[in-house]
Amino acid sequence: MSLRIAIVADIHHGAPSHTKRGDAALGLMAAFADWVRDTGPDMVLDLGDRISDIDEATDLQLEQEVAEAFRAVPAPVHHICGNHDRDHLSVAQNEEILGQALQNELLDCGDWQIALWRADAKICRDPDPLGFDLPETDLLWLSRTIQAAAKPTLVVSHVPVSGHDQTGNYYFQRNPQFSRYPQSDRARAALAQARVPVVCLAGHVHWNTVTTLDGIPHLTQQSLTESFTTQGAPAGAWGLLTLTETAHWQVFGKDPFEARVTPQTGRWTPPLMPF
Repeated sequence: MSLRIAIVADIHHGAPSHTKRGDAALGLMAAFADWVRDTGPDMVLDLGDRISDIDEATDLQLEQEVAEAFRAVPAPVHHICGNHDRDHLSVAQNEEILGQALQNELLDCGDWQIALWRADAKICRDPDPLGFDLPETDLLWLSRTIQAAAKPTLVVSHVPVSGHDQTGNYYFQRNPQFSRYPQSDRARAALAQARVPVVCLAGHVHWNTVTTLDGIPHLTQQSLTESFTTQGAPAGAWGLLTLTETAHWQVFGKDPFEARVTPQTGRWTPPLMPF
């Protein structure tokens, strides 16, 4: 039995800036709602960064406008907070606007389960530390969930933990520290405890990638409104992930992408020491 999941990432509703076409977000969300209606997925995943933050009052209004756009989506929607949703707003404020709890959550979906790993994505602006900082409680939740997993598991987060190379990325080639948690190696070690197939899905980095580590495919999906790969036009990207024995991932829009991966039950042999 297949599980079909529609995915939208990094909506960035707000004023346009550099390569983010936030002025197109609500129109694209209306088109996404129509596509979901025509496609009929089992659920929708929102990978976070619904807005481009400015200040608390503005962000509250922007988040409310995106929440209203999601109400037109005719399928169950599960949200994750991104760093822009958290710059000026608390998790509780996001919960109130979206009408759902935004804590770590495990969904039983038949042959698969989905770990909504809502690890805190707030970027610390103080110089020590500067950037993301993965809370120990979130890391422990991931580790315990993976150790207990008895069926194939999709791990969904805003920030990817693959640590994959950012060469060519408009934002992160020269700022790779902001593309990942400094504790990403510990998160990958937690994933390596799995005795079942695992697939990881994230947003944040604004491009379509597949990175396989330790037999685990890590997917990152393009932003709805990004334009650095599409010559100034908003990418209009949304995805469909179909889970059976394999994971078939399609991204539509102006930056299309498709991959079919088979997650492994066994993990890889640990890397050789330096020689």
